Amino acid sequence: MRKSRFTDSQILAMLKQNEQGASVANICREHGVSSAQFYQWRFRFDGMDASMMKRLKELEIENARLTKMYAEEKLKAEIRQEVIEGKY
Repeated sequence: MRKSRFTDSQILAMLKQNEQGASVANICREHGVSSAQFYQWRFRFDGMDASMMKRLKELEIENARLTKMYAEEKLKAEIRQEVIEGKY
């Protein structure tokens, strides 16, 4: 997963600016972010606080690790099955 150039607290600060009435265009121009990225953040993180964002990131990392582990185990099982069937 690619690392964002903005920290969680910076993203939250941008979202709070918008909640307080600042326009999306001004926030994006000020921070050098596209409006599409801002709306993605708003869809994903709206209503979260810093601790919830941290937990979400931890869960995403754990999910990536488990997905990789599952793929490796599935590959090993397929190789074992081919050896048992004599297709090697």
